[in-house]
Amino acid sequence: MDQLHNILQALDPISLKEMDRVKLQNRTDTKFVFNADLLPTILDEIKEYYSILEIKEKRTNSYKTLYYDTKELQSYIQHHNGKANRIKVRFRKYIESDLNYLEVKFKNNKGRTIKARTITNDIEIKLSSDSKKFVNDNSYSFYGESEIIPVLWNSFTRLTLVHKTKTERLTIDLNLEFKSFSDNTEKDIPHLIIAEVKQEKASSDSDFIKAIRKHHIRKSGMSKYCVGTALLNKSLKQNNFKERILKINKIKQC
Repeated sequence: MDQLHNILQALDPISLKEMDRVKLQNRTDTKFVFNADLLPTILDEIKEYYSILEIKEKRTNSYKTLYYDTKELQSYIQHHNGKANRIKVRFRKYIESDLNYLEVKFKNNKGRTIKARTITNDIEIKLSSDSKKFVNDNSYSFYGESEIIPVLWNSFTRLTLVHKTKTERLTIDLNLEFKSFSDNTEKDIPHLIIAEVKQEKASSDSDFIKAIRKHHIRKSGMSKYCVGTALLNKSLKQNNFKERILKINKIKQC
């Protein structure tokens, strides 16, 4: 951890306000999954190209998420079955900045992620009237507010990097924890890093992608919601996620 801390301090800081140029609410996402032991090396290799988000003098930021789905877990099933047009509904709390959002994320059949969100007072385990209206009125939502319930808690630590010259944002998630909303079953995967390159248009001309490919790491889809749901619900249909779960176990053994 000392090595990681020292490398993070070597990066130039960027504020939330300065990040406005890379909001990228309509974007492409490219994910990479690798062992946490490799993170300091990767960051050291890209530090001259990226600035890091700093909030209240902290460069690691804590997130807490509550995912909503139907009783039949249709969001999970649609993702598992490879449905091209699909959504996720979630509340997300940004701990350090004390901001809370209700979000609807739509993944279309062209591989683009379109996110709509609204500010809330806190994470809601029962939808408020404003939140119900947001879900019902959202043009990307497949479900009405009466169809969805809270199903999965997720918490993690995030590093947010912004490229100094390109319209590119990089999020690096570590210390992943999952908890079932219904029975409080828990699963932690602290050895896993999920990095996501967010761009206006998918391009391999990214200094992070160039660096990570040197370590023979290829892009890999990894939905935190779906993986957490699969890990906590062994009886669920998860054939199409077996490769990801095997990868998580393989990375742990590295």
